Amino acid sequence: MAKNKFHDGAGPSQRQLRVGETIRRALSEVLQRGDIHDSDLNAMSITVGEVRVSPDLKIATAYVLPLGGKGQEDLLKLLARNKAELRRQVARKLTLKFSPDLRFQLDRTFDQMDETRRMLSQDVVRRDAEAGDDDPETP
Repeated sequence: MAKNKFHDGAGPSQRQLRVGETIRRALSEVLQRGDIHDSDLNAMSITVGEVRVSPDLKIATAYVLPLGGKGQEDLLKLLARNKAELRRQVARKLTLKFSPDLRFQLDRTFDQMDETRRMLSQDVVRRDAEAGDDDPETP
């Protein structure tokens, strides 16, 4: 496949995004249905927030979080322990030539959103933001 001459490499390509979303859906379905032969993993409700794929599509990093946020470290251990079986199950649902290596990281998006909300609710920040709206020099 020819490289897109308009893609400057600043972010993921359309193909990376498409493959990442396909893997995210497949992985979510496998985890939700309990297709893995590990009762500890099947007992957890897991959110797969995003999957980022390397440019060569050989590595897929899934950003996961247990429902309620409890047991995060246990979740990563369970996923690592079942990585080969997860990869096989996900590969069945993909139409790729090769199945990417799965890696797992905790999804910190919710933590970042909570921190941003906390900061924006502070009186000093709110006052500065409101004052900025009235400033004629502000572009």
